[in-house]
Amino acid sequence: MFNVLQIVGIFVLIYHTYRAMVRWKAHSSAVWINLIHIILVAPLLIYIGNSAYDTPRWAYELLAMLAFAALGYHIYSMVLMIQEMHQEEKKYSVAKRAEETKDSS
Repeated sequence: MFNVLQIVGIFVLIYHTYRAMVRWKAHSSAVWINLIHIILVAPLLIYIGNSAYDTPRWAYELLAMLAFAALGYHIYSMVLMIQEMHQEEKKYSVAKRAEETKDSS
């Protein structure tokens, strides 16, 4: 089980290093996401995988805090996306009504 965490940690490190380089070259503002994975998530997963049953409690607590922070971030992003979709829907329906009243005149 702990070997899986170690492998996932190595995969996360490699993947997010690559994505950080791509985003850095593209001057993306989302490079911070990859840096968090490189600096915090991947080393923590590798550490827990290496330590196995001897892992201190703080490592699991930090992992849980990062997981809940990610959950909160994604829920917040979904709320913003739904609000944006609702606003676009309103604009579309207002424009459609204006077009229908123009056609009926």
